[in-house]
Amino acid sequence: MKIYTRTGDQGSTGLFGGPRVFKDAARIEAYGTVDELNAALGVARNAGVGDLVDGQLQQVQHELFAMGAELATPDPEKHQTRVLGDFHIERLEHWIDLHEEGLEPLRNFILPAGNQAACALHLARGICRRAERRVVTLCNLPDELVSDSLAVYLNRLSDLLFVLSRVANSQANDAEVNWVGLDALRVQQNTSGPSGSL
Repeated sequence: MKIYTRTGDQGSTGLFGGPRVFKDAARIEAYGTVDELNAALGVARNAGVGDLVDGQLQQVQHELFAMGAELATPDPEKHQTRVLGDFHIERLEHWIDLHEEGLEPLRNFILPAGNQAACALHLARGICRRAERRVVTLCNLPDELVSDSLAVYLNRLSDLLFVLSRVANSQANDAEVNWVGLDALRVQQNTSGPSGSL
């Protein structure tokens, strides 16, 4: 089987058990962004996140593949591609609680910064938020059969990725970078000028 088929050269693609649609359709945007998120998690795992987190992220990658299958199917119940639900969401919440036990309470907004693993997790978090928005868009379209659990799962996953970015910095003894806040930015603007530096 060749990797290229030429069937999508005119800007359309086939849904599983459904019609061909343009590649910028809301459903394609949704599962395409989930695919992008999955790739970002692979990059994060390669950055060195430790065995426990690596195993959790690998499990999430499997689940995101299942999410992509559901999103690629206009009628997931008929084709039995609906898998993710309350169990998977609750497990994400359990992992969040588990990791937060070892972290200092968060008292400030923090920048997406730190070591390589933390930054990769922050980037994945941002992509996860976009995937959630794309799924919400799809859910709000008439006649689209999409489980509400998918948007909830992505919401919890973005929370987990934020916590894991903090874990990555904490384990490496890398300090988090607090956001300076609006007042500090106003002071900088008034004292530094356009070419000034911190």
